[in-house]
Amino acid sequence: MYKKIGLALIAATFLMTGCATATQAPVKTDPTVKAEDMPFDASKINIASLTAPLPRVVKYLEEKNIPSSMLVEYPQVREAIGNGTKQGAKALLLDARPTKSYLVMPGIPASLNVPGTAQDAFDSAYPQIEKVAKDAPIIVHGGGYQCLYGPRLVTFLQAKGFTNVKLYLGSTPEYIQKPDAYKDITVYMARGMFTKNEAVFLDARPYAMFMKETIPGAQYMNDTEFEKLKGRLPVDLKTPIVAFCGGYECAKSHNVAKELKKLGYKNVSTFSGGLPAWKELKLPTTGGAQAEAPKVAVADKFLDGVKLGLDEGTVDGEWYKAAILSGKLPANVAVVDVRTPSEYKSGHLPGAINIEAGELSADAFLAKLPKDKIVVFSCATGGRAMEAWMKLNKAKLAGKALFFDANLKCGADKCDIKVNEPLG
Repeated sequence: MYKKIGLALIAATFLMTGCATATQAPVKTDPTVKAEDMPFDASKINIASLTAPLPRVVKYLEEKNIPSSMLVEYPQVREAIGNGTKQGAKALLLDARPTKSYLVMPGIPASLNVPGTAQDAFDSAYPQIEKVAKDAPIIVHGGGYQCLYGPRLVTFLQAKGFTNVKLYLGSTPEYIQKPDAYKDITVYMARGMFTKNEAVFLDARPYAMFMKETIPGAQYMNDTEFEKLKGRLPVDLKTPIVAFCGGYECAKSHNVAKELKKLGYKNVSTFSGGLPAWKELKLPTTGGAQAEAPKVAVADKFLDGVKLGLDEGTVDGEWYKAAILSGKLPANVAVVDVRTPSEYKSGHLPGAINIEAGELSADAFLAKLPKDKIVVFSCATGGRAMEAWMKLNKAKLAGKALFFDANLKCGADKCDIKVNEPLG
């Protein structure tokens, strides 16, 4: 039913239990982790070299009636990652490792941490996914072919009624070895790499946002200008590189990571939390060194009833947010979401229509926009909305187009909106 391993490997591994990576050392006991899953002495076996589940994992799969038809391989996982964001993924990817491991060890992009360590750990994390449709595609992964976290999470999900669950046994240890794969790291890992000067940080946001504030030492590498900027990249293809942008819903860092892998860079990570997560921990930024400008009263400006923001091309963020949430947006305003159709489908501002800016020329993009309206572009973090406006403005076609500079997290029935500070 499953791939088998040789008797020699069985003899060498039966003294071991649990989940680890090839470089993970034994850790202190975690009360949420079952004894049989505790990380073992990784010196006994090269976990990264495993290509099939250990006997204890095979036994568990058979006991729990998890058929081989539920297993997926790397190509399916790579496809499911989509654009790298959770909203842009083609399946719900769940990382079954303990939260401690998830926070301090690299993982698979677009993944949400729902531990498969024990029932109480799963129950604590379950509210994150309780509203997910029971037939939604889900891919579970854990700590590798020697690990029970993933298989156990499958059983927890099945008990909750989920019917379309797949399991990637190879998980992170196998995934990160693939030539076209890039890792995702949390803010804690990013902080460690920054402090020890262990990586080159690349900011994939638009130039104006980069100039306003970024991580100290980061280089500008906007995804739309990658071909022009790639000459700034390190010569050594083994150099650790961390790409980041405007937060968990921003795909720009993932776009840069994919381009880096195409160029042959071996150690590429995305820091999906990006600058917002960095600032939440009150870590240093270039903006922190800027003296606060004195506040000067500025007369409100309007365009056909729409309040303008302080930055060129922007709608006033707080005014627009209030109008959107109260349902009192003027009738002459068209809300245009410039993201991909899949991202738009996962959640968008009320009344928004989807016109992906992407690779369209300014003329082609303009031709798709509503006529005789004030068009306000939005995305997930403000970056792509700004670029959509800049595309038209550069071609002198902006007309009555504006953009909404804000971080948006929209579900089926509600939007959380955090307006970004003016760039100045």
